Amino acid sequence: MSRSFTLVDSLALGDLHVFLGRALRVEDGSVRLIAGSGVLAVYVAVLHPIGLLDESPTVLGLRTFALEETHSAAPAVFDVVVPVRSLLMRVEGLLEAPAVGDPIAVRLPLEVNSVSWAAISPPRGGWHALDTVDAAVLDAVARAGIEEVAAAIPMGTGEQIVHRVRSEIWGRPLTGFDHIPGGAAFAAVSLGFLGESDSVAVYESGPWTRLTTKRGHVLVKRRAWTMAR
Repeated sequence: MSRSFTLVDSLALGDLHVFLGRALRVEDGSVRLIAGSGVLAVYVAVLHPIGLLDESPTVLGLRTFALEETHSAAPAVFDVVVPVRSLLMRVEGLLEAPAVGDPIAVRLPLEVNSVSWAAISPPRGGWHALDTVDAAVLDAVARAGIEEVAAAIPMGTGEQIVHRVRSEIWGRPLTGFDHIPGGAAFAAVSLGFLGESDSVAVYESGPWTRLTTKRGHVLVKRRAWTMAR
């Protein structure tokens, strides 16, 4: 039996469409969906290690959406990983439908089971606040890194070299924020989480760092041997 989730209205569906589209431009990979207690958490990977010797941090983007729950149906509870492109196509199909009412049910695509970054989960609690970081700082770091990556990777470069270059550039810490890699800035910009005058809240729990704005969250898990603070 196919599973589904139900968003409260077409505005939420449109927000999900934008988020998935941005994630697809970063990496044509997978998205992790966790539903429970009336909330859908949507995780995408911006940077993650490949193999035990890869020292790249794990950088995830997170958006949450309210789920419509009715007395006639059991609440949605699941934790699945699906191709981001497949889910995006289903969302686009609903947006293009001539008569989409509210609430809106979205059927899940077939699951995938070989996504290493989806096997780890950020903590639900235990977060404590650190110094905030200006959105302008993150924006500048991200745009400088994008230019550096583009200059360092010529057309036709192999996938392993591309990953190594991206990991080196996006793994560098921000000046004055040793616990925040440049990849977090790239995630915040590429996923549309920054506003023009936002001061971005920063939290920490164990090896995890979280950057939070009104538009979404960036979660960073540092490697055990690179626990910079």
